[in-house]
Amino acid sequence: MSRVRNLRVRPDLLYVASGWSTLVTDVRGRIAGVDPQGFFARNTRVLSAERLTVDGREPVAFSTANVRGHAQLSYAELGDGEALPAQAVYLLTERFVGDGLRTRLTVVSYAARPRTLPVRIHLAADFADTSEAETGRRRQFGDVDRAWDPAERELLLTYLRDDLDRAVAIRVRADVPVRYVDGALAVDVTVPPGGSSRVDLLVEPVFDGERLVAPPPTFTGPTDAATAAGARLAREFTRLSSSNFDVTAAWRCAVDDLTVLPLGEPAGPTAPMAGLPIYQEIFGRDTMTASWQALLAGPTMLADSLRLNARHVGQRVDDRRDEEPGKPLHEARLGPVSVLGLDPFTHYHGDWSTAPDFLVFLGQYLAWTGDLDTVRELLPTAHRALDWLDRYGDLDRDGFLEYHCRARSGLKNQGWKDSDTAVVDEHGQVVLNPIASSELQAYWYAALRHAAVVFAATGRPALGAKLVARARALRRRFHRAYWMPDQGCYAMALGPDGRQVRSVNSNDGHLLTTGIVPTRVAGLVARRLLAPDMFSGWGVRTLSAAHPAYNPFSYHRGSVWPVEAGTIGLGLARYGCWTQLHRLAEGMFAAAALFADHRLPEVLSGLPRDDAHPHPGVYPDSCSPQAWSASSVVALVQALLALRPAAPLRTIFVDPHLPEWLPDLTLEGVQVGRATVDLTVRRRRGGRTSIRARGDRIAVVRRPTLQATAVTRHRS
Repeated sequence: MSRVRNLRVRPDLLYVASGWSTLVTDVRGRIAGVDPQGFFARNTRVLSAERLTVDGREPVAFSTANVRGHAQLSYAELGDGEALPAQAVYLLTERFVGDGLRTRLTVVSYAARPRTLPVRIHLAADFADTSEAETGRRRQFGDVDRAWDPAERELLLTYLRDDLDRAVAIRVRADVPVRYVDGALAVDVTVPPGGSSRVDLLVEPVFDGERLVAPPPTFTGPTDAATAAGARLAREFTRLSSSNFDVTAAWRCAVDDLTVLPLGEPAGPTAPMAGLPIYQEIFGRDTMTASWQALLAGPTMLADSLRLNARHVGQRVDDRRDEEPGKPLHEARLGPVSVLGLDPFTHYHGDWSTAPDFLVFLGQYLAWTGDLDTVRELLPTAHRALDWLDRYGDLDRDGFLEYHCRARSGLKNQGWKDSDTAVVDEHGQVVLNPIASSELQAYWYAALRHAAVVFAATGRPALGAKLVARARALRRRFHRAYWMPDQGCYAMALGPDGRQVRSVNSNDGHLLTTGIVPTRVAGLVARRLLAPDMFSGWGVRTLSAAHPAYNPFSYHRGSVWPVEAGTIGLGLARYGCWTQLHRLAEGMFAAAALFADHRLPEVLSGLPRDDAHPHPGVYPDSCSPQAWSASSVVALVQALLALRPAAPLRTIFVDPHLPEWLPDLTLEGVQVGRATVDLTVRRRRGGRTSIRARGDRIAVVRRPTLQATAVTRHRS
């Protein structure tokens, strides 16, 4: 795999997060009053600047690092460390993120004489929405009042709006007097030789009268519900080791990131946010997708994500929110722009994929866990999702799901690719709504099949049989309407006139994953996905590089999404397309190796992997970490093993195919049903693999998928 210097996605920023709170600093740990820096709670920036001076000068950290996701540690020099007699004095800045923020300032002296150092801290809050963080407040405005309470040593910053109750209280804890002078907190710190002195700042947001408490100062233990949920996941998650360092490192980073991203109660608690710094909110589709792709690591996240989605199903017809009865949530935010009604995102339902996804992932959860109690708990939501699909999903009754947007500030495109210009025709023109995108039909097909299993397993076999028959009919109907024989792939969508949108794109990988593709053409589809115009060398482009609307740095018109690599990898394994799977997996792990900690960002560019482009580059506003970029690493490993769980049968089916660059894999703690097993896979001479299982009693059966067997027969 290629080697260049590891890079961070946003090299000028550090992120520390827990639940609904995020701290964004520069690389030296400062909140310098520059967007998008600050401390955010519930999608609101409650601390926009923190300027610290010691003895009249700003200390600049020479070392800053994030610790365990929820904390940060910096060191700055306050005295000449090399001078004699000893004059060395250092400032240690510790930050701990929970519902609130605790900043601990410790002055440590190695000097020969006592030192008295005046510390001044200027603080500001602008109460900007997360969506305004890059540019400052532009959609909602208000002055900020300051009030100092000397008895409580507390500065209260209050947002002056009658229609929004937001404030932040900043308490000071110190062993010396604290004053508020000329807009700054003033503390004169005296440090004895070889001693230290400490000042704590507790930043506690106050929303609608509720005060969010700052966390305790601990690097190791959980500080709130979100970090406790992360600790639970860390204990559960499967461990991977391999002689291939990049695969091992990418896995470890992925599962570590997934332990940092839970939203905590009342959201999940282990259900993950989409990503940092932009998407610290509930995303129904993203949350479930990341949890599904990560099932090889552990099932708890998916159980919580399904429950989270079950609690946020549409109740009424509300055009402003694209809401309908039974339609799952797409996005829920807590920031002022949404609370003030300037956008519909306090609860917005503008997505067509979440309903079928819920049914698919409920079936997957059953296959991995055999947990009928949880499945029965979620059956009412499954019924509501099916009812919504039948009543609202296909309004023209042509047999395909087609989305449309009714909300004035809603999303035009409501399939997997949801940016406004994501769906374009072969001439590069934006396709008008309503649109029947190809991947939605595949999700519906998979939803019908998984729902059939769920309902049959819970005592309704007749309904299950009916759903299977509907899925078969949809599969036939889909191939006739979407197949493009001259391209060897499927149309991106059917437009409002019912005609094919003949743009070559990555949706075909989703089709393979669901099984909607007939085995006789699966090889063609796989090869088309890995053709030079589609495969960048790092991953599959969202849109062909030969398309007139191609832009390698766009969101969905030629960029490469790691989450798609996970999904596409599972599809390639399903049909036994090992050559294509190995190329895809190698590209993704090679890309991961180019980034700090082997962390895949939200979106890579679609630039080709060649001598002129030794690094793929990223979409300009990529999140990192991103939940479903992390989960894609887990899904790719599952694909290489062709691992399919059957917990109700106490069986794991596998068909491992390891490439030359991955000679071995060991997974410790794989959970299927109530069994936990360790799996070791080795590549032998000639490409054959051996597999060894140890642990609880469960059958590990080597067997190709039915589709892979059928594709092999078709080739022969």
